[in-house]
Amino acid sequence: MRSKIVAGNWKMNNSAKESKALIKNLKKSVKGLPLNNTRVIVAPSFVYLQKIAKKTAGTPIEVAAQNMNDAPKGAYTGEVSGEMLKSIHVNTVILGHSERREYYYETDTILKKKVLSALDQNFEIIFCFGEVLEDRKSNKHFDVVKSQIVNALFDLTSDDWENIILAYEPVWAIGTGETASPEQAQEMHAFVRDLIATKYDQHLAEHTSILYGGSVKPANAEEIFSKEDVDGGLIGGASLNADDFTAIVKAI
Repeated sequence: MRSKIVAGNWKMNNSAKESKALIKNLKKSVKGLPLNNTRVIVAPSFVYLQKIAKKTAGTPIEVAAQNMNDAPKGAYTGEVSGEMLKSIHVNTVILGHSERREYYYETDTILKKKVLSALDQNFEIIFCFGEVLEDRKSNKHFDVVKSQIVNALFDLTSDDWENIILAYEPVWAIGTGETASPEQAQEMHAFVRDLIATKYDQHLAEHTSILYGGSVKPANAEEIFSKEDVDGGLIGGASLNADDFTAIVKAI
């Protein structure tokens, strides 16, 4: 059975005081929930990763990094290595987020290097992919998504995929208030699962968690999560409010 996952990407938000208050409230809200097969993950900024990791130790809340460099160490000013993350007990990393692709020009080639480096260091990866509005309007969304996944991930072994979580982000629905309909989300998730089954096998495809990331809120979470191939969400803005994020966790 593949895991259900609700992951909160805090992005470049929250002061030290705000981060402390958010995780305190979230721990209180999540405590005692019947999570069953559901994982709850938060991804604070690098500045607060160590503190949040310590505060969530022994709780159902896991901690992920928002990015990492593919190099183990070196003269890369402003970057963070996998070794650094491992040293503070962070073992999950988000790679390929649309904002990294758009603002920092992370190509499929760069992301492939990051994925291989992360796997070599035994990280679990939340790998993001998705189309922009122009791709969707020109009916190229399936081609774009296929290219992103094939180029970055399809040289991996079946064993490597045990550490891969996918997150579909229709870029036109991130931070815009727009949301892909549950049917659109299901259609893309099913397409991706079929891609994996064709490249590898049905068993691997059925055991790969695929999250939806695009303006998920308490009001729409249950309907989106009800779709057969949607295994949870990568949550942006709503993850900055403990009540909203908890409501989304409950919706799964």
